[in-house]
Amino acid sequence: VQLQASGGGLVQAGGSLRLSCTTFGLTFRFKSMGWFRQAPEKEREFVASIRWEDRTRHYTDSVKGRFTISREVAKNTVYLQMDSLKPEDTAVYYCAAGSYDHNPRSYRYWGQGTLVTVSS
Repeated sequence: VQLQASGGGLVQAGGSLRLSCTTFGLTFRFKSMGWFRQAPEKEREFVASIRWEDRTRHYTDSVKGRFTISREVAKNTVYLQMDSLKPEDTAVYYCAAGSYDHNPRSYRYWGQGTLVTVSS
């Protein structure tokens, strides 16, 4: 199983980025997915998740109304559209598969991370 994250970069505050996470080899029961992020010297935190069965979405409060998680089944890809970015969104973003929970320990597989830097 592989998760391949991409789309990070440098953007000014107020700008947008779209992260992608393409999966390879996932079986059905692991297809719920989430995005997490980790800023320097901080713990990894939940950002958003999407449940495979019914596409129920969850977001952490700080990104509600700005970030949107979605999926494209035919491409085995989950996206995180990030709008109105703020400097505090700067972090390495990770996609993970196997759950839609807020707890990172609930996830079975992880991507390699993609860096998002938001300048003020």
